[in-house]
Amino acid sequence: MSAPESEELAMRSQEDATASPDDRADDRAADRAADRADDRADRADDRADRADDRAADRADRADDGSAERRATHIRESLDIEMGDVKDGVLRMGSLVEDQILAAHDALLNRDAALAQKVITSDGRINEVQRSVTALVAMTIATQAPVASDLRFLIALDRVTWELERIGDHAGSVAKQARKLAGVVSMVTYDELTPMATLAARQVRDVVMALVDIDEAKARLVAKRDDEIDRLYHQVFDDVLAEMRTDPARVDPGTRILFAAHYLERIGDRVTNIAEDVVYLATGEVEDLNA
Repeated sequence: MSAPESEELAMRSQEDATASPDDRADDRAADRAADRADDRADRADDRADRADDRAADRADRADDGSAERRATHIRESLDIEMGDVKDGVLRMGSLVEDQILAAHDALLNRDAALAQKVITSDGRINEVQRSVTALVAMTIATQAPVASDLRFLIALDRVTWELERIGDHAGSVAKQARKLAGVVSMVTYDELTPMATLAARQVRDVVMALVDIDEAKARLVAKRDDEIDRLYHQVFDDVLAEMRTDPARVDPGTRILFAAHYLERIGDRVTNIAEDVVYLATGEVEDLNA
């Protein structure tokens, strides 16, 4: 201990020795009061710290809840817009299906008015295709879809292009029907009716397979294209045989062969859509025509 400290301790000892009992009691009371004041201050600080912690926890929970609500809102908004895209594709599929059947009826009855209606109605399919493509682009730009949703949206956009081309093929069948109106000498084309019926059914089934991402149904649709091909070859052989027997049947026979070709192309485009469905379901690119 240093000399100054020794002197200070000696002075305190002397003061304590000379202090009266009352003074010493007052000092002890003052010390206890100071200790109690310090304890109260410490407890107040602890309460303040706990209050701050609780407030921070509430703020964290509020932030978590807000983020969760935002994520839920974004998911709901994306689901709504994807639902609108699906509805557009379903509408296109329904229009195209009707076009195929109407074009066949125009051809079967050589109905020029119905044929012209089919040709004119192709514009409705084009309008729906443009609106769906615009909606897909807006959804991708504003909703930032995750990988699986993005692939689905891109596939839907590709399908609208295929459906638009199928509508064009139906219009081409109707154009052949319009040219056959009033023709007297005709050829037999019985297989064209099951071809058109099956082609329309193929469109309906493949669109439903796409919306549901149903791999099994898509494969079944693609397999049925073999039947369309068989009917096409049968029409080709039968009509060609009749054209050889009578020069007057060459022109109408050629129109029927063109119509059969367009129906066969519809089957090929349906298979393209089925391949997109298989890719969405499995992640594998397959040639379902192989």
